[in-house]
Amino acid sequence: MTDHDTTPHRPFGRALCAMVTPFTPDGAALDRDRAAALAAGLVARGCDGLVLNGTTGESPTTSDAEKRELIAAVRAAVGPSVPLVAGVGTADTAHTVALARQAEAAGADGLLVAPPYYSRPPQAALEAHFRRVADATGLPVMLYDIPGRTAVRIEPDTMARLAEHPRIVAVKDCAYDVLGTTGLLARTPLAVYSGCEELNLPLCALGGAGFVSTVANAAPAEVRAVVDAYDAGATAEAARLNGRLLALTELMTASGLPGAVTAKALVDAGPPREPLQPAGRDAVDGLRGALAELVSRR
Repeated sequence: MTDHDTTPHRPFGRALCAMVTPFTPDGAALDRDRAAALAAGLVARGCDGLVLNGTTGESPTTSDAEKRELIAAVRAAVGPSVPLVAGVGTADTAHTVALARQAEAAGADGLLVAPPYYSRPPQAALEAHFRRVADATGLPVMLYDIPGRTAVRIEPDTMARLAEHPRIVAVKDCAYDVLGTTGLLARTPLAVYSGCEELNLPLCALGGAGFVSTVANAAPAEVRAVVDAYDAGATAEAARLNGRLLALTELMTASGLPGAVTAKALVDAGPPREPLQPAGRDAVDGLRGALAELVSRR
């Protein structure tokens, strides 16, 4: 077991938003102007960095060209100092490598790489996949452990071996395995970012680096305030602020609707792209009511 500094390593900042991808009103094309405006607003309201082309960014239904254009548009909007992490995970190692190189050329600062989905590679093949991608560019890599979507877990032992690679520096943790995450933090220098809203605050107590939040699309300042209070030593206040987010968080992430759908019901980003469908009127009214209540209690 290796001892580490108790101050979390934060290679991409503390408060990251898993940004939606804005489309034109018919959903047919990327809306670069709205993407730029959304990104600039999120940074102005408290986001240290942005994750683009991820799950919430509807990466399965955006083209390679749209992924490149989104990174370029957001980079131009937020300037050089805001970390941009680009999702590049696909079911094909060669395609993932190509997207990684494209993201680097477009201005990304890091790569978010999920396991290849559907094929369910064993751990040795999974490790080889991540090493191939990490070797392909000069960018730091955030592994994306989300077995609920990929059908394969990045086992803690595999992550511990991957942590020896100089460019594999972080994990977006959506595995719902607090014991495994605790062991990972104890064994490796990897920065662990919560990818599940309900674990944003608990992972702070374990030594987590921060969060990658879908809720931050709609309430970036409120999500950021939780970890700011924790960092300041005000743990009771952090718990109170976290509790205030509960109603909105439940509706955005636990209502049976994907986060891309609920987030787009609350921000000016056009419709989701098929096969996703816009939220129904009742869901939209509930989401907007919860956000209005949260904002009114600032």
